[in-house]
Amino acid sequence: MSTEKRVSPAFEHAFQAQFGPDAKLNDFIPPIFREMKGEILDYDPDTQTLIARFPAESRYHNPYQVMQGGIIAAAIDNTLGPLSVLVAPPNLTREMTVKYKKTVTKEFKNVIVRGWVESIEPPYLLLAARVESEDGQLFARAKARHFILPEGSSV
Repeated sequence: MSTEKRVSPAFEHAFQAQFGPDAKLNDFIPPIFREMKGEILDYDPDTQTLIARFPAESRYHNPYQVMQGGIIAAAIDNTLGPLSVLVAPPNLTREMTVKYKKTVTKEFKNVIVRGWVESIEPPYLLLAARVESEDGQLFARAKARHFILPEGSSV
């Protein structure tokens, strides 16, 4: 399935408004997002909030049969990254902290990541996220600080 089928119409509309009708969405979504079978469920430009879903597949479980923390962190980064593309000039994750609250056991089929902008204070973009079950149980919270690249610089 192509990335375009894995994003909400609201996200696709905001992306096209930001980058123009000829911009290729697949060029802005990291390959690991596709590998993790991520889906962008919604984007609200008024609240600068993005919601994504990732399956909690058994291949992401550790020997205790719970989702590994690094996979949860990757789901967070794969939500905040697309959000950051829409709300700020080109930027890179400088640091991210994750506080784990509850394990993602095999009974959970998906995790929902809600990411939002806390502030834009150039050269930094401050973001936050919650990782939840589909019924709202909190698995983790995160804060991220992205560095906004100087105009004209390359990654």
